Amino acid sequence: MDGVEEFMIFSAANSKTKGFIVCPCKKCCLGVTLREDVVYDHLTSGAGILEGYTEWVMHGEQVNPSVNKDPIFEGSTTSPTDRMPTHDKSSGMQAMLRDVFAMHNDQLHYGGFDMGIEAEAVEEDIADYDENASKFYALLKEDDRPLHANTKHSKLGAIICLYNLKCMGGWSNTHFSLLLEFINELLPTDAHLPNDTYQAKKYLKDLGLEYEKISACRNDCMLFWKENEKLDKCTMCNMSRWKDNITDEDGSSPISKRKPFKVLRWFPLIPRLQRLFMSQHTATHMKWHAVERTKDGVLRHPADGEAWKSFDAHYPDFAKDPRNVRLGLSSDGFNPFGNMSTAHSTWLVLLVPYNLPPWMCMKQPYFMLSLIIPGPSSPRMNIDVSLQPLVTELNQLWDVGVQTFDVSLKKKFMLRAALMWTINDLPAYGDLSGWSTKGKKACPCCMDSTRSMWLTYGRKQCYMGHRRWLPEDHIWRKNKRAFDGMEEMGHPSSVPSGDEIMKQLQGFVERPRSEGEGWKKRSIFFTLPYWKDNELRHNLDVMHIEKNVVDNIIGTLLDIKGKTKDNYEAHQDLRKLGLRSALHPFTADNNKTYLPAANFTMTKTEKYGFLKVISDVRVPDGYASNVSRCLKLKECSIGGMKSHDSHILMQQLMPIAFRGSLPKKVVGP
Repeated sequence: MDGVEEFMIFSAANSKTKGFIVCPCKKCCLGVTLREDVVYDHLTSGAGILEGYTEWVMHGEQVNPSVNKDPIFEGSTTSPTDRMPTHDKSSGMQAMLRDVFAMHNDQLHYGGFDMGIEAEAVEEDIADYDENASKFYALLKEDDRPLHANTKHSKLGAIICLYNLKCMGGWSNTHFSLLLEFINELLPTDAHLPNDTYQAKKYLKDLGLEYEKISACRNDCMLFWKENEKLDKCTMCNMSRWKDNITDEDGSSPISKRKPFKVLRWFPLIPRLQRLFMSQHTATHMKWHAVERTKDGVLRHPADGEAWKSFDAHYPDFAKDPRNVRLGLSSDGFNPFGNMSTAHSTWLVLLVPYNLPPWMCMKQPYFMLSLIIPGPSSPRMNIDVSLQPLVTELNQLWDVGVQTFDVSLKKKFMLRAALMWTINDLPAYGDLSGWSTKGKKACPCCMDSTRSMWLTYGRKQCYMGHRRWLPEDHIWRKNKRAFDGMEEMGHPSSVPSGDEIMKQLQGFVERPRSEGEGWKKRSIFFTLPYWKDNELRHNLDVMHIEKNVVDNIIGTLLDIKGKTKDNYEAHQDLRKLGLRSALHPFTADNNKTYLPAANFTMTKTEKYGFLKVISDVRVPDGYASNVSRCLKLKECSIGGMKSHDSHILMQQLMPIAFRGSLPKKVVGP
């Protein structure tokens, strides 16, 4: 606290904007200017000051001109100011261009060149030296060109700001074109603003925001890519690549008007990884996991986990350079349309760089969209077809690497990258791993040792045998009545290693297989040389699963129609299995069948009391959303919660709210 007080007094005395200073907390990372009281709250509320920020150069402290040695890279020198992000009150357009194109020649400055060199001659020199340098210089001149005579705003800055509004607001291309037309009518005649969306995109293409369109088979059999780029039909299903709704008078489809039936959008990964090292804001943080991470045995970051350490042990050459990028992959489908009743599923493939500290790598700006797989249906097991461009890049980044400029060290290096694991829900887990997560052998870890049971009336598989993972002397192992009527003295099954899986897949032939038959394909990730050595190849999205568990518990306890699991079929299955005789259905004298109430059954008054407790709860701002909006007290139901709300409900609120509504043997430990 004394250090915070000292910092606040010093920064307030040296602030050029009265009452406002740059926030140095771990979340803001010197990137935001806030009120002094807000900065004080950030530094004292648990976030703390940014590690390594010992000389307050962003707050007026004079820097020692001596340079510091980097312990990771022998011979490299960086000054404290080189490690601090730039904070410019201007638009920062020129700094952004330098980050995009990595123009870090000491002779190159924002307005041109020093030493009296003529701009035209320099432009010719850098054009011969590097294509990126030529683009940089051209855009730099555009940034110096005003939008019109009576403004200081540049044409480049105006277009970028307007296009950013289009993206953030979700405007269509048509609406954006109409906006540009109207703005041009308001501006003077000497203004240089594009007239439509096409011209704006064409103007910004040199910033590297483009993506590649790849035609795909409508049945997800193949991509019309590389050697298959000029084919007109799928080589597997013989379906046409093109839509058939445009024809000439003779009935043929003109080449100039043909449109592909399905288009995959691929955002190349390599240039985006390079930019993480080209930018002053992120280059230093890309070594955080090795340089600044606290190594006290506490799990705070994936680098503290056994999977990361095991990978380092297998590949010490890769681990030797902390700038090599570790990636996580996540994929899932969503409905991009407002009408949720529309049966449409577009799939996204996202990548996360784990080199960054936790407060950065889990933020939206550092999520890398790699692929957009079009609908209308899920690709399911054929998702490997769409993953080909990404996996090709990953193989290149592992085998060869790519030359990258590290702005924090002012030198080039060969950047390499590795995919550590995937994170998905269970159905997507099966699609990516190749193991069927349905049927008798649904567990991809237990595989053939999965304990399953078919429920005749419920018509679903029930998975048992979980007591195998309890200690051998645990009291639940011999408890027949509370479980499936059997003692459990078995041992837990071992998770197969990558080499064991490779043996199982040796000579594997993809063919239609029934549910529960195990492997349905050989995953494309096994083409990565290191994938079989990854200790943890696939992760389950716990929050996603937890939401399903909460929905089922709430639906059962509140007896919500269509969502409760305590139904007639469940009671009939208990009778067939000879379990819980007190819950078996019985027929009364009036020939009506009744279901006995379970010990967790609540009356309407108890349901109302449970929901009333939740509706009256108030949580801190940002902790959770207002769960009371999801409650319907009159109907005694709850629904529409998000994953984080379900997490808070299960971990914090339910144990308290149920105490007054359920008996102790239900809510007790």
